[in-house]
Amino acid sequence: MRPRHFGTAVVAFGLLASLFAASPAAATPDPGADSKGKRVTEDQAADVKAAIKSGEIPGVDEVVHSDNVSHLTNIPKQALKGTNSDLAFQGKYAFAGNYDGFVIYDISNPKQPKTVSQVLCPGSQNDISVSGNLLFLSTDSSRSDNSCNSTTQPATEKSSWEGMKVFDITDKTAPKYVAAVETACGSHTHTLVPERQNVYIYVSSYSPDATFPDCQPPHDGISVIKVPRSAPEKSAVIDFPVLFPDGGNPGAPTNPGVSKTTGCHDITTFPKLKLAAGACMGDGILLDIANPAKPRVIDRVEDNVNFAFWHSATFNERGDKVVFTDELGGGGAATCNAEVGPNRGADGIYDIVGKGDRRKLVFRSYYKIPRHQANTENCVAHNGSLIPVKGRDIMVQAWYQGGVSIWEFTDSDHPKEIGYFERGPISTETLVGGGSWSAYYYNGYIYSNDIAKGFDVLKIDDRRTDSARSVRVPELNVQTQPDYR
Repeated sequence: MRPRHFGTAVVAFGLLASLFAASPAAATPDPGADSKGKRVTEDQAADVKAAIKSGEIPGVDEVVHSDNVSHLTNIPKQALKGTNSDLAFQGKYAFAGNYDGFVIYDISNPKQPKTVSQVLCPGSQNDISVSGNLLFLSTDSSRSDNSCNSTTQPATEKSSWEGMKVFDITDKTAPKYVAAVETACGSHTHTLVPERQNVYIYVSSYSPDATFPDCQPPHDGISVIKVPRSAPEKSAVIDFPVLFPDGGNPGAPTNPGVSKTTGCHDITTFPKLKLAAGACMGDGILLDIANPAKPRVIDRVEDNVNFAFWHSATFNERGDKVVFTDELGGGGAATCNAEVGPNRGADGIYDIVGKGDRRKLVFRSYYKIPRHQANTENCVAHNGSLIPVKGRDIMVQAWYQGGVSIWEFTDSDHPKEIGYFERGPISTETLVGGGSWSAYYYNGYIYSNDIAKGFDVLKIDDRRTDSARSVRVPELNVQTQPDYR
């Protein structure tokens, strides 16, 4: 038994659920586990069954949580059967990405969310964000065209399309597709820098190939899109700033087990502080975004011992720390076990020291969930957000089948879990992609988009987090960090 302490040409239209006729698009987790599953060895399967029998881990699909966390409700997948992905929030609505499109929920009563609309628009990952009456979707799968009726097409064909899609969500019951912008290597994720008249979008993508006409190496930067709020149909790429003039981390064989930097996976902006943090495959970076159209790197770090794939970043409330995540195994592997250990597939906590262009990222410690996970459970650090608690640094975070972890890093050197929610393995014999993709705190509640099980609402009751209930924001895109103060 593994020790428990290791834890383990664009047309405007809206497509509602009643119009669904297309079959689901092929769905794979981020960035690509086998959605059909992979059988584990007989010994590993026996180990999983023994762990369940002894009570060391939950049973198949069994829901468990700490005493300070309540599971309020779950809405299973409906018309969209693909992989559930990211979340965004505005007023009384939650917007949930899915590889087949997106869903809008009315969360005015968090205990009983209601489905407002479901939009069929295949194109992984459908990373999602909102600003005002606009909704943005990332397409990082090669498509036959930029419409919501597109089909898969090889990236080796020049006519193939990948990039950003823009919807008008003035009417939440009938979103309208109003613009599309093609970007180099597509859009795996994106990040907003919203201003009064324009929205700037930082588009993260990676893995160029000489055989891809629209994704040529070197791909050592990000696309910057400018979206005029009054005329989103005029959205366009305005620049491609090079973030890694030296090419970034070379990866293997120089750094075995580390991803070569060929772009960024995710960027989080902190507009109030004019800062951004980028997780860029083999590198973590700190950026100055005083001019949002021209972000520039002011510091860069690597971890060639324990980080395999720099995946995402989260600032603390004061903006003097960054939590970077390592998506070891691409979200499709069982890495929350003793074989992998506590420092890989984990979070890296960095303090920001110094001022101006002399600011530096200084490593302090790692955090990984302290709960045993089976070899049939894909589990690794993934998307999370701050819980806006005054005077403390507390975060809620998705760990795929590791569930949802609530943890504190006020002391950068000694992070600790203070609450959790999870389900038991989907299978005792097959490693199947599933679990929480995104877990975010919004206006008093925690919302999780589970790859396989649907939309979950949680609540934490704890003196350490209770003060966050009084904090209200009108809109939340986690990769555009609000100033909670």
